[in-house]
Amino acid sequence: MTLKRPRHPMPAWMRRAILNAGLMAQYRSRPAYQRNDYIAWISRGKLDATKRRRLTQMLSELQRGDRYMKMAWQARRFTNRSARRTGRAGPA
Repeated sequence: MTLKRPRHPMPAWMRRAILNAGLMAQYRSRPAYQRNDYIAWISRGKLDATKRRRLTQMLSELQRGDRYMKMAWQARRFTNRSARRTGRAGPA
């Protein structure tokens, strides 16, 4: 997938926080644009307190699995095109 926005590398402190929370699988299951937006949004915070608050929000949303930037979000039901054509769900 090609992103329309510049790709933002994940800072080491953010990677550690996601790993320590045990949420890396949930993070990686999100679409590329969401992962990129989270990194940019958190990194743009001017104060460390702002970055921590945004990081906490992201971790909470990953844990819940139904939110993205405080908006309702649902993972796609089908994982590939053939599953959509046949009406059969792909692997979970």
